[in-house]
Amino acid sequence: MEVTVDGIGGQFQKEDEGTGAMQRWGRRGGAEVVDGFTAGNGEEGRCRQGRNLHVSRLGRVDGGREVDDDSKVESSKLWWRGRQKQWIEDFKSWKVMGVKTDNIRTPVEPQRLRDKKVRDLVADNRRLVQVPYTATIAHTLNTLVANQVVAVPVAAPPGHWIGAGGSMILESDKHTGLARKHYIGMVTMLDILSHIAGDEPEGRDEDSNMEQRMSVPVSSVIGHCLESLSLWTLNPNTSILDCMEVLSKGIHRALVPLDSKTESLAGVELVETASTYRMLTQMDLIKFLKGHEAELKHVFNRTVNELSLLVEPIFGVTSHTKVIDAIKSMRAGSLIAVPIVESTNPDTEDHSQLVNGKGRKVIGTFSATDLRGCPVSQLQSFLPETVLEYSRSLLSVSAHMAGSSPRELVTCYGESRLGEVVSNLVANHVHRVWVVNDNGLLEGLVSLTDIIRVIRSSLLE
Repeated sequence: MEVTVDGIGGQFQKEDEGTGAMQRWGRRGGAEVVDGFTAGNGEEGRCRQGRNLHVSRLGRVDGGREVDDDSKVESSKLWWRGRQKQWIEDFKSWKVMGVKTDNIRTPVEPQRLRDKKVRDLVADNRRLVQVPYTATIAHTLNTLVANQVVAVPVAAPPGHWIGAGGSMILESDKHTGLARKHYIGMVTMLDILSHIAGDEPEGRDEDSNMEQRMSVPVSSVIGHCLESLSLWTLNPNTSILDCMEVLSKGIHRALVPLDSKTESLAGVELVETASTYRMLTQMDLIKFLKGHEAELKHVFNRTVNELSLLVEPIFGVTSHTKVIDAIKSMRAGSLIAVPIVESTNPDTEDHSQLVNGKGRKVIGTFSATDLRGCPVSQLQSFLPETVLEYSRSLLSVSAHMAGSSPRELVTCYGESRLGEVVSNLVANHVHRVWVVNDNGLLEGLVSLTDIIRVIRSSLLE
């Protein structure tokens, strides 16, 4: 029987498992067409759904006589629902003859989370935000603020630089394939702050010194902090499980070449050439996983303690620590953020160093990301303030800046479910949650790195 599927003529058939008979299935003008052959004595029965929404079921053979059983249905939707489940199984056994199955509209089972690829994670990400190697610190800082990002890759002409960590990540012309940019490193907010808060020569005017620091090229601060000493790429065809393994081992972000020519599909790469890149961060991955919460109920319903997510010891700064000392301590410890805790003895405690925050009252968070929202003109005046004074000053600054708001203190308990923790992380766009007891005393922290690790483990079980 000749049928038309979405305007394309052809035949396809299905073998009936019970009788060994063959059935031809097709679609014509929005109506299902089935030509069935019974195995009894070769008599033929027909089944059609016509434009009048009649359904003629497969005729039965009784003594060589064909019997038609016609019945009306209220709508084609009712008929469809009744047959949908069976058709999914039928489709698996079709033997196509002259018809492309891509044109057959049938229900498709949703792709499992563990079958997703890196390209699925960056599908909706914006174009890569970057700065040239000649950009000043002031220009780079303004770029971070304007685009609400905490790190940007630095681009330079190819053939003149060695990339961070020995990387060779090139951007090529889409038509000619010639290299036009070389990404020589990644500059983070902590790199810039470490440069600004660096040791000042004696006798130097602070205002002129700040102006000089802000005018140096950004290429000179690459590698000020441990994280920017390397630059990585992830192949777009890398599985989400391999991606999670990479991002659970201390790598916070990677470039994704959308048209990669590299064959390797697992792990990070130091050598890559592509015409277009996207940035993939740990937060992008967490948001993607939250969007598939239904598949992760088995792990999202477990508590922080059950998953052994709590990390300790945890280092922080006291409420009396100066901003400049906090930045230097964070640089030394490769920390992007630290808790602000109450001082046990304000008069004798060394407030210029990190302290063990366990068992102390948490009163805030000091983050390099928050300083991104501080106007460049006011950075100098904030450095000698205490972190607590700075937090209060930021409240005032944020009130006058459109779209800017200070971070709320995000905490959880050891009995908090992972799903709740992830929701708080995403809603507040923070990269860690402080774990406290019923009295608000610090017990540890939960980081994006550890969350990604336990979710990956659950998908492998």
